[in-house]
Amino acid sequence: MLTFTIRRLVLAIPTLLIISLVIFLLLQMAPGDPMAQVPLTVPPEVKEKMREALGLGQPLHVQFWKWLVQVFWIEPKVFIDFLTRDSWLLGWLPDTSLYQGELRVISWQTRSPVMDIVVQRLPQTLWVVGMSYIVGILIAIPIGIYSAYRQYSVFDQAGTFVTMIGFSIPPFFTGPLLIVIFSVQLGWFPFIYDTTHVVNDWDSFVYQLKQMIMPVMVLALQTTAQISRFMRASVLDNLNQDYVRTARAKGLSEAVVVMIHVLRNSMIPVITVIALGVPGIFGGAIITEVVFSVNGIGQLLITALFANDLPMVQTLTFMFAVLIVLFNLIADILYGVLDPRIRYD
Repeated sequence: MLTFTIRRLVLAIPTLLIISLVIFLLLQMAPGDPMAQVPLTVPPEVKEKMREALGLGQPLHVQFWKWLVQVFWIEPKVFIDFLTRDSWLLGWLPDTSLYQGELRVISWQTRSPVMDIVVQRLPQTLWVVGMSYIVGILIAIPIGIYSAYRQYSVFDQAGTFVTMIGFSIPPFFTGPLLIVIFSVQLGWFPFIYDTTHVVNDWDSFVYQLKQMIMPVMVLALQTTAQISRFMRASVLDNLNQDYVRTARAKGLSEAVVVMIHVLRNSMIPVITVIALGVPGIFGGAIITEVVFSVNGIGQLLITALFANDLPMVQTLTFMFAVLIVLFNLIADILYGVLDPRIRYD
């Protein structure tokens, strides 16, 4: 397993380099100029200096190298702020100005380093996406198990109906629908996600939960629909295996047979689906963040696309590519860990 992991990690490096090159070249071919929004009264020589300040006057290979380096270059102070959200640790660090180099790609829209903006927006996306995926998994697995055990029952038929709805309705429909019902008509939850809200007491914590419920449930609906169907199919397949009949013949209780023997073997393909679904849930969060005004990575990407901010679009697109490669590796490793019959070495 260790040899397989190392081999896949080494293979991921040229894969990501090729992906980054393709993303860079495709977006360089896209029409648009960051100086197009500059007023006509600005002299041409000033515009040229502005272009040089953004690094647009350099050769393509230099621009590609600078963009690639900035993806992995985060100011230590920004990174520590992201991890600790406190300033007491910064006193133990050396002067962060020593780390500030010229290998920085600037956002055309905000004139700020791209990765610094990404790190500032990342916590909001992780809160919403991470919570929705956990909620979706915790709901989907019990539904899939019980639907398979009670095949063709009323619960199974109702679960099939709900999951088909979850598959069919996109987030840009369910999001406004929930807003109209629970915010406009009933007034139960906030209409817009307040990203400046700070949790410092019980009331503020309750408000934070209320404003997270709708975006989390929109994303969790599709996760629940997908994983519950896979879980149901996997449990049904294992319930008819010989080892289940042997376990029942030995006198084991039905709870032990289903929750220990069947569940462990059924989770092998489901874990793979869960790992491979993480990049997809980030893609779904793009629409959800725009609908609920969550100031995260998804809304940042949409804003950058409308503003023709190529450095920001390149960086965020490459981050999604990294997620796909990374979680494909995690899925392969987990598959080998859960199934002792599989050996990669």
